[in-house]
Amino acid sequence: MGLTRRQFTLSTLATTAFTMTGLGLSQGPALAATNTAYLMTYFTESPNQSAANYGLHLAVSRDGLNWSPLNQNNPVVTPTAGQLGLRDPYIYRKQDGTFVVVATDLKGLNFGLTSQYLHVWDSVDLSSFTGYRRIQMHTYGSSVHTWAPTVFWDASRGQYGIVYSANTTTDLFLVNYTSDFRTVGPPQTYFSPGFPILDADIRVSGGVTYMYYKNLANGNIYGARSNTGAPNSFTTYTSGLRQGTAIEGSHLVPRNDGGGWWLWGDSFGPINNDMYMWTTNNVGANSWSVLNQRDYTPPINSKHGSVVGITEAEYNAAVNRWGLPNWVRLKSSNLPDYYVRHSNNAVRIDPYPFDPHQDQLWRMVPGLADSAAVSFESVNRPGYFIRHSGYVAQLGVNDGSATFRADATFYRTAGLADSAWTSLRSYNFPDRYLRHAGQVLRIDPLSSSSSANDRQDATFRLTS
Repeated sequence: MGLTRRQFTLSTLATTAFTMTGLGLSQGPALAATNTAYLMTYFTESPNQSAANYGLHLAVSRDGLNWSPLNQNNPVVTPTAGQLGLRDPYIYRKQDGTFVVVATDLKGLNFGLTSQYLHVWDSVDLSSFTGYRRIQMHTYGSSVHTWAPTVFWDASRGQYGIVYSANTTTDLFLVNYTSDFRTVGPPQTYFSPGFPILDADIRVSGGVTYMYYKNLANGNIYGARSNTGAPNSFTTYTSGLRQGTAIEGSHLVPRNDGGGWWLWGDSFGPINNDMYMWTTNNVGANSWSVLNQRDYTPPINSKHGSVVGITEAEYNAAVNRWGLPNWVRLKSSNLPDYYVRHSNNAVRIDPYPFDPHQDQLWRMVPGLADSAAVSFESVNRPGYFIRHSGYVAQLGVNDGSATFRADATFYRTAGLADSAWTSLRSYNFPDRYLRHAGQVLRIDPLSSSSSANDRQDATFRLTS
């Protein structure tokens, strides 16, 4: 339409029919537009907590699978009240087409600290987050937490439900209803199935309310559903789901193209800093399939994310305001949880996460020996580049010599194992490609007739 969200008055927003292509969600009146991308909110942690940050982080994705952090993976806003930090931020598109973010009032890993409040922000087009406030969800004692909120529109009530994890008589879900995310009704028990539960996520589709949650008794994620979305009306309909050693933070995402649904799960704790995914063509069936980690790349160090479909105008507003990363990561094709990093001047692949996490960040610059090629400069050791010496890759300081420039220059080619990915051919040994062998990177002679394993070893995704 050529207009940004700012150019519409609130009265226009309130009266314009809104269609979210492929979602089948009950969204109500809002701006008529098609979602072409996705936005994720999250906080960050890493194994030794050097990357821990409990402000609101954003990332964008065109395909819903591979993500680019905004603002160089720094927070766009940070709470200024309560415990001065957030966890579990949840972004939701309201009936008027604008956004609200609700988040747990908790900073760090001291889960013994509890709060009766949630953090809240508003956003019109994702270029700013304003109206910061906290809303009190209950008046239970200081031992009762208010964790991991999710939001849904209850059409029968004409109100939003805010569902969150609490521990009153047991670990269960409470709900408060609101019209404005400023005042809320009294808490009600929303779901208490007879065993302890955590981390609800709720979507309404085709007149059915779907809720995914963690069963604390066995550590698995399950899906439940209700024809009304009313408190205490849900029936569990899926088998237990789990990837990794421990999982929580389930998040249900309808695809913009209408081709199905994704389910995200978050590994527990900063040491296990992975996000996992499943996919299905039918959210109402017990038919989730595990997605290979090769097929998706969460934002670096991200924890307990939430995802919303966004329009082209909203994508551009967010990117123009906050900026895309000025670095890349190199993800292994055949070991997709491994990334290229430097360690003691060696260049190798290691499983993510690790600290310092900056060891895997590279500035991809015009090739030192040929500007049509590329070179990779370390972000946390400026002036040091990936180069080969004796065919083995290492991190070396640019001494300005012709030999160094040649050793540090690579041509990007279609991936030898997957043309949608990338292989890196040596500038001065044009029959050799950068590949991993025993986790160490080196350059070896390779071609399309090389073994499948060798071609996989030389194939990477350049991602952020």
